[in-house]
Order: sequence, then structure tokens, then C-alpha cells
Amino acid sequence: MTNPPPAFGMAQLFGAGGARRVWGLVYRHIALYRRSPIRVVELMYWPILQMVVWGFVTAYLAGVQNNVASVAAGVLLGGVLLWEAALRSQMGFSISFLEEIWSRNLGHLFVSPLRPGELVAGLMAMSVIRTLVGVVPAMVLAWLLYAFNILTLGPLLVLFFASLLLMGWAVALGVVSLVLRYGAGAEAMAWSILMGITPFAAVFYPVSVLPGWLQPVAYALPASHVFEGMRGVLVHGTAEWGHLAAAYGLNLLWLAGMSWVFLRQFQAARVKGALLNIGE
Repeated sequence: MTNPPPAFGMAQLFGAGGARRVWGLVYRHIALYRRSPIRVVELMYWPILQMVVWGFVTAYLAGVQNNVASVAAGVLLGGVLLWEAALRSQMGFSISFLEEIWSRNLGHLFVSPLRPGELVAGLMAMSVIRTLVGVVPAMVLAWLLYAFNILTLGPLLVLFFASLLLMGWAVALGVVSLVLRYGAGAEAMAWSILMGITPFAAVFYPVSVLPGWLQPVAYALPASHVFEGMRGVLVHGTAEWGHLAAAYGLNLLWLAGMSWVFLRQFQAARVKGALLNIGE
């Protein structure tokens, strides 16, 4: 009679030498980009394309002799840049995980002493790297072409950026959980799930524009509070700390919930042996 698998809790996430194993996972992905410049170009392609398209729209608005139009132009560019941070964060995490599946490397990773928490930490680190490589060139382009400097948000920019990174990680944990549960059929969610959230995240317009019955849905998203706070700074010059606190509170709830789902799905995949043949 076989013994049941050991309980799987948060205390088991990291073991001795965890930092070294996390760095090994990160270095494996960095080596891919170092040897393949086209991968780096792909990281920058969509943020820059978005910035160019929306930049022309905002250039038109700024050309209208109206102070409101000029403010709206800045709000649109700020929304594009910060939303790209959320998109790149989620996709950087999810696609780094999918690359382990596509290369048939997931089973090999967990033959090693790598813990699930160390895998997640490595994917988060790669998410930050991929996000910075994608978004920073777009920020520079916005400054060079449209004279929009998002750094005018000051220290709040770091808080907004970090909050969107956290939301991206929470969503990515959900995507990874779906892939563990349903296999290759769920891979498309890595590219589409946050795009589907965009209309409710108040990226380009305030939550008050939405129908009343949709506004509670919007306020349940950390991103909507980030963008409401961003507009408060750019339009009124005041920091709306209530929205920022709500964003971080929701992020903690989202991360806790998605971490629980991920751990459950990972354990189920390990028991069924799906880690070895997932994606086939």
C-alpha cells in the first residue's frame, strides 16, 4: 500500500539553496535572450507599436487648442505605458512558464530539488526583466517623439508600476494553473486574458464612465484603482492614496487566491504525472 503524498503547504515552497536554484532558472532564460536577439526585439515590439499608435492620437489631441484636450493626451499616454507594464508582467511570467513546456523541460526541472515557490520566484524575476526591456524603450520613445515624460509622476510611478506588476503576477498564476489543469488548450489565455480585462480596468477613462452595474466589477480590479490614481495626479495634481491602498489590498487578495489555486493544481499535476507530458 503506497503512502499518500505529503501535505503541500507554504512551508514547503522554499528549501536550502533556494536562491541558487532560482538564479539557475533565471539564467536559463537570460541565456535564451542573449543568444537570440530576435527575442529581445519581440519584447519591445508591442509596447513600442502601442506607443506609436496612441502617440499619434495624443499628438492630434494636443494640437487641438483646448487645455482639456492636452490633459487628455497625457492621460492616454500614461495609461498606455502603465497598462503595458501589467500586460508585459503577466505575459513575461506566463510565457516563461510556457517555454519550459515547449522545450519539454518542466519534468526535468522538478526532477531537480527545485521547489514550486522557487519556480514562481524565478518566473517573477524573468517577468520583471521582460517588462523593463519592453516598457523602458517605449517610455523613452514617448519622451523623444511626444515630449511626454511619465517620470513626472515622481515616486508614485514606482508604486503604480509595482502594483501593476503584482496584478500581472496574480493573473499569470491563474493562467499557469489553467495550463496545469487543461494542458495546451489553455495556452492561448497567456495572450488574451488581460486584454479581455482592459475595458473594465479604467485604463483610458474613469470608472464613472461605465454603467452602474459594471462599476463594482471595475473596482474589484487593482488596475482600476491604479489608473484612477494616475489620473488624479496628472489631471488634478493630487495623490489619491485611498485608491493606491485599495490597489495593494486587492493585489494581496488576488495573489493569495491565485497562489492557493496554483498550489492545488500543481500538486494534482504532480500526483497524476502530468508534469512529464503536459502540452503533448
